Amino acid sequence: MTVLRKIPLLAGAAGLAAVMLAGPAQADVRPTETPGGKITVEVATVNGSGCPRGTAEAEVNGDNTAFTVTYDQFLAEAGGGTDVVDSRKNCQLNLVVNIPSGFTYAIARADYRGFGHLERGATGMQQASYYFSGESATTSSSHQLSGPYNGGWQFTDRAAGSELVYQPCGEQRNLNINAELRVSAGDDPGLSSFMAMDSSRGSIETVFHFAWKRCG
Repeated sequence: MTVLRKIPLLAGAAGLAAVMLAGPAQADVRPTETPGGKITVEVATVNGSGCPRGTAEAEVNGDNTAFTVTYDQFLAEAGGGTDVVDSRKNCQLNLVVNIPSGFTYAIARADYRGFGHLERGATGMQQASYYFSGESATTSSSHQLSGPYNGGWQFTDRAAGSELVYQPCGEQRNLNINAELRVSAGDDPGLSSFMAMDSSRGSIETVFHFAWKRCG
């Protein structure tokens, strides 16, 4: 199992924009060779309480360096009379990634963004893992927030070059992404706390950055 380096970036409404604009440290994760042509990411199957069918989408960016996953109903909450099952939400996506012949890819970096409100004493957790179908190597990460907290959050994970897990050359292996949100109630269980990766609350998305490599 590969555990990505975790770089937690937390911000309220004012600070989040500054965090997202801090770009110089990101230069080392851009691929050295990016294939041209058409690259697509299609959702083959979707399961989990955090993503009912039709509420999760994936799209490749314009320069083939990354793809974005957006969720419409991914929210975990606790306290305030919510049901206990609402405190943990998960989403498992099985993605078909179509790439040009002669190339393979790994996930070099993952940027997770969301919004949260945690009352005093409450905790929230975001975790994710991904792997290629039929492969045992799994990349995973976990991040936590503690209340009181109110505002946007962003976590960035990246893998060193020696830790990258590439899709086997010449094989079509679907990419599986498992994401989870958990929240515990605070000191006053009558008050609601939540964590969300829900695009209905603004420009909230998860971005997975490719590392490309030629085969052969």
